[in-house]
Amino acid sequence: MKVTYRDVKSDILSKITKGEWPLGSLVPNEVDLAETYGCARATVNRAMRELVDEGFIERRRKAGTRVRMAPVRQARFDIPLVRAEIEEKGADYRYSLVSHAVEPAPDWLRARLKLDAGGEVLHLVCMHYADGDPYQYEDRWINLATLPQAREEDFAEVGPNEWLISAIPFSDVEISLSAGLADQRLSEYLGCATGDPVFTVERSTWWEGQAVTYVRLSHRPGHRLTTRY
Repeated sequence: MKVTYRDVKSDILSKITKGEWPLGSLVPNEVDLAETYGCARATVNRAMRELVDEGFIERRRKAGTRVRMAPVRQARFDIPLVRAEIEEKGADYRYSLVSHAVEPAPDWLRARLKLDAGGEVLHLVCMHYADGDPYQYEDRWINLATLPQAREEDFAEVGPNEWLISAIPFSDVEISLSAGLADQRLSEYLGCATGDPVFTVERSTWWEGQAVTYVRLSHRPGHRLTTRY
């Protein structure tokens, strides 16, 4: 039976949690582990990378790989497709483009994404509905220096999140969660009263140092966000 990276990861994690590999102990190198598990080194490498990402082991140049003295548990947030998110709830999805404009990047956005002066961005406002009810108000800015092809997209049928996922990967993400109060414009789109509490997710993404997009996603009262770690 072929050994997968999941098998290797599971066995290494078991050794750590059972104390066979104590905190701070040196982990065998990838060549030795590949021989032990009877698999390719690439298989071991993927398992090790995931364990590093999850905070169980740490790698230091010239010092090798060790079990972390204090394993780090990290909450992880996916970047979901809102269409899939709504359909997974058993609801019918509908998308609507509210506004579409190319404009100079405002100062606050330049500071947030570290954009050069004079750059242009595509500013999109969209609505997403579940069974006809307002679900998410999307206020998005796309950096045209990184994605000039976005200038030619009309986004009338496909939302910018779906388009971005197919157009470019991301290497760095910053996510902020906040609670606020709906102003008149937001209350009209979300179908709530002015002053009602709204849940907001702000997300900025970069690809290899180049800013890709900033988005503010607002949800009506009662919205729930779940993550696993």
